[in-house]
Amino acid sequence: MITATPRPAPRSHPLLGPASPVRTARSEDAAALADLSRPFVRSGALRERPVSLYAAHAADFLVTEGPDGTLDGCVGLRPHPAEPGEGRDPAGVVYNFCVAGRRQGGGVGATLLRVLLARARARSLGALFTATTGGGGLFLRFGFAPTTAALAPTSWAESLDPRRDARILRKVL
Repeated sequence: MITATPRPAPRSHPLLGPASPVRTARSEDAAALADLSRPFVRSGALRERPVSLYAAHAADFLVTEGPDGTLDGCVGLRPHPAEPGEGRDPAGVVYNFCVAGRRQGGGVGATLLRVLLARARARSLGALFTATTGGGGLFLRFGFAPTTAALAPTSWAESLDPRRDARILRKVL
C-alpha cells in the first residue's frame, strides 16, 4: 500500500522570515484572536464568536505570533467525550482555523495543523472532525476525508448551520 505523507512545513519563507513557534493561547489573547478571525468572519468562512468566548476557551487554541507580537494564525481543538452506547473513542473538533493574509502560503497553517494533530494524539482522541466552507485543501493533504455529520460528535453536528453548506471532514487518528 502506498500512502502520501504531508509535506513538511517550510522552516522559513523568503519574504517573511522563520516560521513562528506554536503556543497555547491565553485568555489575554482573546481580543487578538477575534481580530485575527474577523476577516474570515466577514467572508463567511468562520462563524462570529464574541471575545468572551475566545477568553473562556483560550486553552482550546494554538497560536503563532509574528516578531511584532501580532497573531499570525490560530486553530481551536475541542475534545468531545465518547458518546455512551456508541462504541466510539473520544473525538475532537477542529475549529476557527485561520492564518493572517500576510502569512498565508508560508507554512503557518501546516505548522499549526501538525502541532494540533500531535496534541490530539496525546489526548488519545480517536478522530478529528471539522467543517469547512472552502476547499479544505490543507486538511485533505493531512489525511482528512469527507464524511457525514452522523459520524461526528452529536452536540457539534447539531450545532452546524445548514445554511452555511459546509463540508464535514474527518481524520481517524
